[in-house]
Amino acid sequence: MNLNLRNAILHNVTGNSQDELKDTIVDAIQNGEEKMLPGLGVLFEVIWKHSSEEDKQEMLQTLESGLQ
Repeated sequence: MNLNLRNAILHNVTGNSQDELKDTIVDAIQNGEEKMLPGLGVLFEVIWKHSSEEDKQEMLQTLESGLQ
């Protein structure tokens, strides 16, 4: 992913409240537009980088079960 795109996405959501972040995520998923995928990826990257190993394992289990 282009570094400028990543930075633009982070700039757009920095300082957002939990409700605003949830709205962004729900809108992106419900619209199903491929142009929203990089934004979701960047948000997931932030979550991953700030999660404990236990939280990461839980996310991986959720992903695995959701993809079966």
